[in-house]
Amino acid sequence: MRMAPELQNMNQRAQHILRQLIDTYLATGEPVGSRTLSRLLETSLSPATIRNIMSDLEEAGLLFAPHTSAGRMPTAQGLRFFVDTLLERRELTRDEQAAIEEHCNIQQRPNLNAPQILDQATRALSGLSACAGFVLAPAAGAAIKHLEFVPLNAGRALMILVYQDDQVENRVIDLPVGMHASALTQATNYLLARTQGKSLPEVREVIATEIAAGKSELDEISSRVVTAGLAAWNDSHNQLIVRGQAHLLNDVRAVQDIDRIRRLFGLLEQQETVLRLLEMAQGAQGVQIFIGSEHEFFSGTGCSMVITGLHGKDSTIAGALGVIGPTRLNYGRIVPLVDYTAAVVGKLLG
Repeated sequence: MRMAPELQNMNQRAQHILRQLIDTYLATGEPVGSRTLSRLLETSLSPATIRNIMSDLEEAGLLFAPHTSAGRMPTAQGLRFFVDTLLERRELTRDEQAAIEEHCNIQQRPNLNAPQILDQATRALSGLSACAGFVLAPAAGAAIKHLEFVPLNAGRALMILVYQDDQVENRVIDLPVGMHASALTQATNYLLARTQGKSLPEVREVIATEIAAGKSELDEISSRVVTAGLAAWNDSHNQLIVRGQAHLLNDVRAVQDIDRIRRLFGLLEQQETVLRLLEMAQGAQGVQIFIGSEHEFFSGTGCSMVITGLHGKDSTIAGALGVIGPTRLNYGRIVPLVDYTAAVVGKLLG
């Protein structure tokens, strides 16, 4: 963060007061007064001196008074300064690490497929953070183990794909008018001969090249079936898994808060949200924190997000993992929690 000059020149005493005030606010959610701080601080500062420093911090845009009481709360800018400059990130205990591993069933990996691992990871994040946990699952890129076309009714068929990691995906496709069952069989055999050990993008490229060059060994009808089947996977995208949304209601104190949370629930159901989250994860290395309306995605929701990327085999960001909660998150604990869970999931997914 590029800090204003008055923040760069903040003395140690003011930083100490600001850190204690925000730590107290994050724990209670209530405005913090000078008398409370004078009891908590390990200094001999009087409440009057603390009030003067709090006034300076308010003038700098880091604190505000929610009503006429003497208490202060951090602004979004104050929270950002705290996270970037004053946050003391603590390491997870071995018990906390073990809890994450147990939630993800690290010892049972041979019996779990990728969607199950990701679902377990999401539940672990939600349970341990008391927030909404989410995983943006990487789009399927595993090698194909089996596929087939299953006729449904006149003009429609189900195309089934089974990947080497045992993920199964289905798509319903429209069939050419007057097509015979033999065309489905021919299309299935043709694809089976070219999909073994290849990912879907690789298969699509090989077949598109053969069909364009007239070397596909398919009649016109079967060629149209194959093209329609592969086109049905052109919209393959990352899947968003969210667990623990009810935790977001724990901090609700007014009707307008409920409306903000409802808006967030609606956003989480939109495909555009998946793309936004992936963009956020790709924006930088490591764990990222978005506070309140810093990102347009959370504008008006009163929520913050801690997110990190899930890396693919080529080290690119293939998915994301994180938590969503109120702006008064325990950032010092949530950041290492998200970081370690992402490491566990990455190890399990290979």
